[in-house]
Amino acid sequence: MGLMPKEKGRSVVASNKKARHDYTIHDTWEAGLVLSGTEVKSLRAGHANLTDAYATLDDGEVWLRGANIPEYSHGTWTNHTARRTRKLLLNRREIDKIARELGSTGAATLIPLSLYFNDGYAKVELALGTGKREYDKRHALAEREGRREAERALAARNRRNR
Repeated sequence: MGLMPKEKGRSVVASNKKARHDYTIHDTWEAGLVLSGTEVKSLRAGHANLTDAYATLDDGEVWLRGANIPEYSHGTWTNHTARRTRKLLLNRREIDKIARELGSTGAATLIPLSLYFNDGYAKVELALGTGKREYDKRHALAEREGRREAERALAARNRRNR
């Protein structure tokens, strides 16, 4: 008997939908996570929340803070802490680039956009973003509404012309 076939593809566990609304996204990276066994089981069950999560760069290492991976329901005393700080795995070039970007633009923040499994490995999509101001959010909303209206009008015209 051979090894079990590995999972293929990407299955999203949690995504931070509010991040794209609150921040202007500049750059994205895929980072691995250092997790304990019960954290992986909890993620596979689809339990995770990135709402208040952010990442920091300390002493040349990137850390995920505030991400909520609830305790595994069938875990014993070996269960993990739900909101612990987790190390992110990136290569040195990526970490150096993130450090440069964070240093150059003062208002930049590292935000996790989504938490997912890629070919069986837990990954987090990190983004470098700057906070949007209230009027920027309103402008983006108005722009989106305008595009929708134009598409609706075009669709209605195309239906009439058939």
